[in-house]
Amino acid sequence: MQGSYSKDIAHFHIVGINYKKTDAAIRGSFAINQSQYQHLLEDAKAIHMDDVFVLSTCNRTEIYGFADDPQQLVELVCRETNGDCNLFSQLSYIKSGEDAIRHLYQVGTGLDSQILGDYEIIGQIRTATRFAKEHGCLGGFQERLINSVLQVSKLIKNETGLSAGTVSVAFATVRLLESKVPDILNKKILLVGVGKIGRNTTKNIMDYLGVKQITLVNRTTTVAADFAGQHGLRYAPFEQLAEELEAADIILVASNAPEPTILPAHFTNSSSKLIIDLSIPFNVAPEVNDLPHVELINVDELSRIQDETLQMRLQEVPKAHAIIGEHMTEFLYWYKMRKHAVVLKAVKDKLHEIHTKEIQQQKNSAQYNLEDVEAVSSRIIQKMINLMAGKVRKETDKSDQYIAMINDIFETGVNQE
Repeated sequence: MQGSYSKDIAHFHIVGINYKKTDAAIRGSFAINQSQYQHLLEDAKAIHMDDVFVLSTCNRTEIYGFADDPQQLVELVCRETNGDCNLFSQLSYIKSGEDAIRHLYQVGTGLDSQILGDYEIIGQIRTATRFAKEHGCLGGFQERLINSVLQVSKLIKNETGLSAGTVSVAFATVRLLESKVPDILNKKILLVGVGKIGRNTTKNIMDYLGVKQITLVNRTTTVAADFAGQHGLRYAPFEQLAEELEAADIILVASNAPEPTILPAHFTNSSSKLIIDLSIPFNVAPEVNDLPHVELINVDELSRIQDETLQMRLQEVPKAHAIIGEHMTEFLYWYKMRKHAVVLKAVKDKLHEIHTKEIQQQKNSAQYNLEDVEAVSSRIIQKMINLMAGKVRKETDKSDQYIAMINDIFETGVNQE
């Protein structure tokens, strides 16, 4: 069962934190992994909130859903994460109704991304909402909204230059390595974590820098072995992580462990290292940066690397907003018509109820004649007129509005002037 607020757009909220007010360390404390996401959805359903989904990426943690009070959404997130709920409330933003809908369009199209036009976010939204739907927590409203956002994202990508050029965290890593490591072809690179971010970063390094001296380490060795086999790279079992860290010159960390797995102890007697932590939460202990022979860079620092295509993307923002505005108007029209459909169905049910009662009363009467349909119909019509007239008499301050509406609906042609 859903709460009575569920169909009221005013009770649709988004609560979240993102890169604009929080650093990666704080975002990491509120990141939600798949297991936590499942528990959160179970908690939501337990309190009859079954139209909810969570978007947790390296740049944001946001929860979307219907609730009497947005604080209910805050509590769902905080119960599953390690962060302080008061801190989340202080740093978070809350949007409701049409503002919440507009925000989702902007997030889904890369307009709200740390790197403008980032197209990866739409895939993350698709994954997050699919998971919510599989667990019974995505209702008709949000499913329709997500489909509209997916469509708009595709249109903006195809019809504007908002996502043109190559600007992403993976490519920012390439730019960083270009500037910091001119002799990179002679360096040994280690990737820890062969998930999507790790794979994309590796592909970018190979494509743009021509590097092939890359070793892959993943908790599930078969994942590393498969990717290594596809691209002619070396892999090693997770049990050999310490040795591989010792041997590498450049270390890319893109794992998703809840706690840091790369520690100062790994580098006590090592050579100089450049470590790039692409993980949220961080998978490299911050104390590693205190070592004089180690340089540690995280995703926030990477995202500050600007590409020349960003200026061109900025020129495309008005076009993107125009496309969003058009499709958001269509979505809101659908929402209003959906509400009208509910009312019309209720009217139909009321008419059916009157009809059934009238027929039953006639059947119970000794004078009932099955063929006297005209008389029965007349009585039903009169009962409807009585209902409307009673409402008009009762609501005297709105009587003119009611009469005008009835006149318009039934197209009577009566001039009320």
